[in-house]
Amino acid sequence: MKPKYIELDIEDVHLDLGNPRIKQYLEIYSGEITSEAIALALTNPGNGDSSTSYNTLKESIKVSGGIIHPIIVNKEKDGKLIVIEGNTRLQIYKEFLLSNPSGPWDKISSIVYDNLTDSEKHSIRLQSHLVGPREWDPYSKAKYLHQLSEIEHLPMPTIISMCGGNSSEINKLISAYRDMQVYYSKAVTEKGDDFDIREFSKFIELQRSTITFALTSKGFSKEDFAKWVVNDNVDTAQNVRQLPAVLKDQEALKVFLKKNISEAVKKIAVTENSHNELNNIAYDILGAKFLESLNRLEYQEVKKLSNDPSYDKKKTMLLSIYEVLQDIMKDIQQED
Repeated sequence: MKPKYIELDIEDVHLDLGNPRIKQYLEIYSGEITSEAIALALTNPGNGDSSTSYNTLKESIKVSGGIIHPIIVNKEKDGKLIVIEGNTRLQIYKEFLLSNPSGPWDKISSIVYDNLTDSEKHSIRLQSHLVGPREWDPYSKAKYLHQLSEIEHLPMPTIISMCGGNSSEINKLISAYRDMQVYYSKAVTEKGDDFDIREFSKFIELQRSTITFALTSKGFSKEDFAKWVVNDNVDTAQNVRQLPAVLKDQEALKVFLKKNISEAVKKIAVTENSHNELNNIAYDILGAKFLESLNRLEYQEVKKLSNDPSYDKKKTMLLSIYEVLQDIMKDIQQED
C-alpha cells in the first residue's frame, strides 16, 4: 500500500455504502439511496448521541474552514473513489457545498490508495473505528466484527491483528450482536416497536456466564431476556448483573416481572440490610478475609459447588467475582 496525499473534488468521491453505520440504516430504509438518506444514516437517533456528535463535528469543520485529518479513499479497479474512513466528514462537505458553493468545500484533503484488498480495507476501518480516535458506537463495532467473523469468515487471529484486543472481548461483541438479531429483533417485531440499538449494552451484559447460567437454571431463556428488554423490565444495563440475585429471590422476581429490575434490586437491598456494616470496609481488607476463607475451602465444598443445586447461589457469586476481577485486571494491564 503506497498512498498519495491529494485534494479530491467532492463530486468525485463516493460514500461507502458498506460502512456499518450506513449499512444498518439502509437495510431498513425503503426509499431511494440519496445523499439525504445517507445523512439520516450518519445522524440516526438510534445511535444514541450520534446526532449531537455529527452536529458538533459539522460546526467545528465550519469554524475551522476544513478538516484536520484527511479522509482515506480507495481507488477501485474501475477508477471509482470510495471512502474507507471519513464518511461523516465527506457528507458534511457535501452539505456545505450545497448551501455555500463559494466556500472551500469543493475539494477535500484525502489519502488515496490504489485498489486496496478487502483485508487492507478491513484493517483501515478497524484501526480507525474500533481503537482509533473516531470510534463507532458499540453496536456498529459489533456489526462489523460479526460481518468479518461470521460472514467473511476471517480467522480470529487475523481480526485481532487488525484491531488489537483479545478474542474474548471480540467474541462477546459478536455474540451480543447475534443475540440482538435473533431474539431482540423478534421481540420488537411481535410488539410492534422499533429496533433500538441503544439496548445493545444490555445484551453485552447478557454474555456474562453468570447471567446465562442464572437464566437457564431458573427455566428462562435469552428469548425471555429480549422480551424483558422490550417491555422495560430490564430498564438499565447496569443492573443486568443483579439478575441472578433477582431470579433467586421470589419476592424480587415478582417485582421485576411486574415493574423492572431497578425496583427488584431495591427489594433485595431491603432484605440485606443486615450486611450494610460491610459497606464501609475497604476492598483490600475484605479481599484478605475472602482469600483466607477460600484457602480454607475443603474439597467436599468444591464438589458441592460443582454438583449441588442448593449451592447455585454461592457458585454464581464466585463466578461474578471472577468476571469482575478479570475486567479489573484487564484495565490494570492496559494502564501498564
